[in-house]
Amino acid sequence: MKRIRASSIVLLMLCVMYFITYLDRVNVSTAAAGFGKEFGLSKTEIGLVFSAFAYPYLVFQIIGGWVSDRFGARKTLIFCGALWASATVLTGFAGGLVSLLAARVLLGFGEGATFPAATAAMSRWVAKEKRGFAQGITHAASRVGNAAAPAAVVFVMAAYGWRESFYACAVLSFIWVVVWAMTFTEYPKDHPRITEQELAVLPAPKPKAASVPWAKLFKRMAPVTIVYFCYGWTLWLFLSWIPQYFLHSYHLNLQKSALFASSVFFAGVLGDTLGGIVTDKILTRTGSLKRARSWMVAICMMLTLLSLIPLFLSHDLYVSLASLSAGFFFSEMTIGPMWAIPMDIAPEHSGTASGMMNTGSALAAILSPVLSGFLIDKFGSWELPFFGSMLLMGIGVVLAFRMQPETKFAVEPAGHVGELHA
Repeated sequence: MKRIRASSIVLLMLCVMYFITYLDRVNVSTAAAGFGKEFGLSKTEIGLVFSAFAYPYLVFQIIGGWVSDRFGARKTLIFCGALWASATVLTGFAGGLVSLLAARVLLGFGEGATFPAATAAMSRWVAKEKRGFAQGITHAASRVGNAAAPAAVVFVMAAYGWRESFYACAVLSFIWVVVWAMTFTEYPKDHPRITEQELAVLPAPKPKAASVPWAKLFKRMAPVTIVYFCYGWTLWLFLSWIPQYFLHSYHLNLQKSALFASSVFFAGVLGDTLGGIVTDKILTRTGSLKRARSWMVAICMMLTLLSLIPLFLSHDLYVSLASLSAGFFFSEMTIGPMWAIPMDIAPEHSGTASGMMNTGSALAAILSPVLSGFLIDKFGSWELPFFGSMLLMGIGVVLAFRMQPETKFAVEPAGHVGELHA
């Protein structure tokens, strides 16, 4: 029997984590059909519940990235996992709007450091030419969580109730924490299953940087963060409102709306996986980070914009399904190159740099669900929020060329920080 590589085990554990974290994030979108009715919430109030998670999530992106760089991905994810699992349990205990908001805020604290910590782990456990694939496949797992959540939550809600759907998700989270603590080591050389052949292709271990050059790193990552905000707006619009979109815009029952929502999210699974593979192949064939990252992101964002146009030309269920699925597919194809960029630019500070980038998506997670809910309440149009996605995707196309992943941010041995060409 062929021996499973240690790096494959690490990547599998990260895939499971991404799946669970997104299951825990978007289960609320489908469960809203239950708690929204029980607590008598408006669409704007439901939007607040969706976005409450994002406030601490935004703050803890950079803090969590720094913590993972400083103390390691193992300890960071053990603590965070226990926290987000507890928050999921408390969501099931909610008795109204305030307690729902509090539980979602706690979830944001728990999940804030997860992706930066995972990126820090990948910077040690994944070879440079496979970074796009690793980021693509882990985010594809998160989209499997998106796709599974509507159907799974509806199943549990129908059998037991909306509260029990959160309890079930919490159990999965606690199990992952225990297995992660038992199987992950911070450095590949310390893993009991590692081989010399595997170590030879992994990045050479580097000493921890003494300090983070905050101001210069912020400036360097700013264009990447803005582009990721443009992407994040569409992501959180889809994650928050797609289940409700099919339920209300086409007056489907809960089971059918969950099926259509899952179909859209499954397109994201394909987009994440393919995007990671394509960006790595472009890099291998051309040796150009600009083409593999910036050009690919710009093209995929333009295709996302074009894919959403049919929503405004025809109010047909299957046209909408095709349009939204294509839009989500191309949007998710940007994930592999985008999450590889922090490792390309600042490998010594990859957790912090990826945390800075992900503040863009976290800010979008605060604004997009609430503003979208407001537009739906105000104008009664379920298509109108997608116009904002098209506008921001257009801005992202232009700004993608300012990211410059081919220019590495490096710290010289004497402690002087400068920008050197890779």
